[in-house]
Amino acid sequence: MLLLFACFGLGMVVARVARPPEGFVRSLNWWVLYIALPAIVLELIPRVRFDPQLWFLPVAMWFVFAGAWVVAEMAGRWLGWSRERIGAVILAAGLGNTAFAGYPLIEMLRGKDGLALAVVADQLGGAIALATGGVLVASLYSGGRPQPREILRRLFLFPAFIALIFGVAAGLMGGWPSALEKVFARIGATLTPLALFSIGMQLRLRLARAQLGAVAVSLGWKMALAPALVFLAGAAIGMDGPILAVAVLQAAMAPMVTTAILADQYGLDTEVANMSLGIGIVLSLILVPLINPLL
Repeated sequence: MLLLFACFGLGMVVARVARPPEGFVRSLNWWVLYIALPAIVLELIPRVRFDPQLWFLPVAMWFVFAGAWVVAEMAGRWLGWSRERIGAVILAAGLGNTAFAGYPLIEMLRGKDGLALAVVADQLGGAIALATGGVLVASLYSGGRPQPREILRRLFLFPAFIALIFGVAAGLMGGWPSALEKVFARIGATLTPLALFSIGMQLRLRLARAQLGAVAVSLGWKMALAPALVFLAGAAIGMDGPILAVAVLQAAMAPMVTTAILADQYGLDTEVANMSLGIGIVLSLILVPLINPLL
């Protein structure tokens, strides 16, 4: 977890003290989206083994995403937000940091068994939601009115989605050769530090009232209402034990670091996305350990 704070804080310092070259942040973002993220998907997806009893974990992550879309649309119409702001809120509120914050936090709180469940929630829920629903939202709310053909083109040409298809195929054939898997792992390991460094560089602590409202809606759903509803839904259908606990904890994670990068690449409201991520990371380190004993 120290890595999260170190890279995030270093980005803030560099943006305020050093003079990075023009286009530096966009170059970092390009690497994260087009190189590092697909590498992680290629590494991890072949390891996932389907188990019918684990269906609640990915379904819970998809519920969080779908609920965020509904909440952001309702709030946006009521408060008069731009489409770019609504899209940023959907991404931040709907896609959680179920891997880079979720894995270490859940391993610390729930051990190796909990970590295995966290991987299922992330890989079958969060990763696929990002590669499909995330890019769809980014396309729909990017300020233009893309035709269905254009939306599908962006979706199927999104590098993480392509990596997902190859990862599933590799898993069906027994996985990658160990040497190739190590290459994917090394490249994918650059995602967290570079993404957090980039977000730290773009973070602005001053918020207009309209931005504060959007951030409050985003984090209110992502870190309070969504995990509460996941718990109630799971309890109502008789789900309990580690699966329910991990589903709730993953639902309560901060926004996914890649969502802010995606918002920047598609011209959404990056200030709302970045501030939601920054505040959310800090809150998750406090709230998730507090929620755990209640489950």
